[in-house]
Amino acid sequence: MPRILVVEDEKNILELVRYNLEREGHQAITALDGINGLELAQSQDPDLIVLDVMIPKMNGLEVCQKLRQGVQTKNIPIVMLSARAEELDQVRGLEMGADDYVTKPFSPRELVARINAMLSSEGHRADRKAKETGQAQLKIGCMTIDEERLNVFVDDINQGLTVKEFELLWFMATRPGKVFSREYLFNQIWGFDHTGDSRTVDVHVRLIRQKLAHLPGGEQMIETVRGVGYRFKEDWGCQ
Repeated sequence: MPRILVVEDEKNILELVRYNLEREGHQAITALDGINGLELAQSQDPDLIVLDVMIPKMNGLEVCQKLRQGVQTKNIPIVMLSARAEELDQVRGLEMGADDYVTKPFSPRELVARINAMLSSEGHRADRKAKETGQAQLKIGCMTIDEERLNVFVDDINQGLTVKEFELLWFMATRPGKVFSREYLFNQIWGFDHTGDSRTVDVHVRLIRQKLAHLPGGEQMIETVRGVGYRFKEDWGCQ
């Protein structure tokens, strides 16, 4: 039974989300403020976190940032909730490490559908797939993309990619040289029933480039194909 942490200070929304999660067969744990939410994330090891932005004691963006900095919590998927629907706010949430962004008012069924899609995504099936295929790692020069641990390592140093950043990099790196449209990548990583748009792909590609920019040619690892989308450079390799 997946354990979902919901951090939301509006009790009616909190209970609505909890009810729909439990009806779907998930276990819901809840917090009304950012500090308690952070403590539960560290102690309860949730499979996913639903995190409101405007919460007391520590806002959702700060909580998200601290979760991404924590050894135990850095890979937990985060769905951010916010009444702010402007693109800049959504981009900021994604830059802080959120994997998805849902604006209020929202449909509880849509939220649960997004959570289910994220929990059943390629990255969260990594352990099973690794055992089935025996191909849990992809080594490219000094960089190791570890599907089982959902991490990218350079000389045994974790590069701190979020789950969606990892899934996007893994998808392209295992298909080097192949060009993918933004829409195709969005559908493969976030799902066909996701109501976001392909700009989410642009944000995540930019964040991957920033995190791997210190590698030789790291910013050119994922190439932009003008008018189409992106591809992982076929002959790329750090030394």
